[in-house]
Amino acid sequence: EVQLQASGGGLVQAGGSLRLSCTASGSTFDQHVVGWFRQAPGKERVGLGCLSLYDGSTYFAPSLKGRFTVSADNDRNTVFLQMNSLTPEDTAVYYCAAVGLPVISLKERTYNYWGQGTQVTVSS
Repeated sequence: EVQLQASGGGLVQAGGSLRLSCTASGSTFDQHVVGWFRQAPGKERVGLGCLSLYDGSTYFAPSLKGRFTVSADNDRNTVFLQMNSLTPEDTAVYYCAAVGLPVISLKERTYNYWGQGTQVTVSS
């Protein structure tokens, strides 16, 4: 079973960048797809993007317009979410999730392992 730890959140000014980390323990991480989600205050959790550690393929929500990218450090069992050109609308709790299947999906129900979330606040 995989345990996920999300970190790297904080306060950043609009226009700035932030990199979130999702570190896995408890199981080999390479045979998983890792997804990133966020939940803004008063809103539902939504999928942002995902990375397949099977083949390196990625998919991001079109609404992000290329501002976010994802990468992995397999030696550290860590996946990163690089967020650029942040706006106050990006303020949310960010979650990473994983599934042990080669599926590309931004749907919550696809993922069965979840990290605890990390707060990102973007000030104007």
